[in-house]
Amino acid sequence: MKKRWLLNLVMLCVVAGLVAFLYLRPKAGVEQEATYEISNYKLAEFNAISVEFPTKATVHLEKVNGFWLLIAPKQTRADQATAQRILSIIAAKSKEKITSPDLAKFGLNNPTLKLKLFRDKTNVEEFTFGTYNTVTDDQYVAYKGVVYLLSSNYAEVAATQVIELVDKSPLKPTEKVTGFDFSHLEQWEAAKLNVDIIAGKWKVSMPAAKPQQNELNEWLDYSWLHNAAKSVEFYTPDRKTTYPSFEVKLADGSKVHFDKIQESPELLLGRPDEGLIYIFPSDAGFTMLNPPINLPN
Repeated sequence: MKKRWLLNLVMLCVVAGLVAFLYLRPKAGVEQEATYEISNYKLAEFNAISVEFPTKATVHLEKVNGFWLLIAPKQTRADQATAQRILSIIAAKSKEKITSPDLAKFGLNNPTLKLKLFRDKTNVEEFTFGTYNTVTDDQYVAYKGVVYLLSSNYAEVAATQVIELVDKSPLKPTEKVTGFDFSHLEQWEAAKLNVDIIAGKWKVSMPAAKPQQNELNEWLDYSWLHNAAKSVEFYTPDRKTTYPSFEVKLADGSKVHFDKIQESPELLLGRPDEGLIYIFPSDAGFTMLNPPINLPN
């Protein structure tokens, strides 16, 4: 009798659990909140970006050999991640879609900015940005005669200041490093220090040095190839001023010249060929200019 009572209790618990599951699970017939895709295009389809403002110069970027360049109002390398974030509007989704809109109602008759994405010279996708929704703080954006409500982040990234669109890496992605000539820096001038990669191994010009290959590989990787500056500034070299300098040697036989404009409290490296100053924290800057060559004490 006791066993039968226990069996009935177990069966009751199973049935109660099943009922609770069926009651609490999402209802199959309940519709999910509607979302609307802006387009079916892929980010990789676009090779140029234009951002137009009512009172500022137009910003123009182009993709060349797979990398984004800033073309106007300055010509230099662009920050690749920022260019991709600007493009990301093409994959945006909206919870609101307004057809046959009254543009003035949404501030789109006088847009705050226009964003044009180019697949080629004749195929352009244009977005215009209007006012903000006072409840959600999202922004009304017109595209192909339809108004969508999108996150304000899309306008904010498109309106990024020009200097913040500049790539903060001191070396181009295509520049393959084969060595450094530090002989014109104060601390290495007497020793005329050069460090070079020859036949896949690091060589140091100072006989007393005991270089460790792994240490130098890590120094190149973390201090140069993957070490972005904290900020950049535009740079017009003064021909009347001579700075301590050094050169980065490249695989194609060319060299990149850097002026050491300042070492403390921050390291300021000027790259004349690109018209930029790269600004690094002092500790990171010290490591950049002092490779681990293991000199004896």
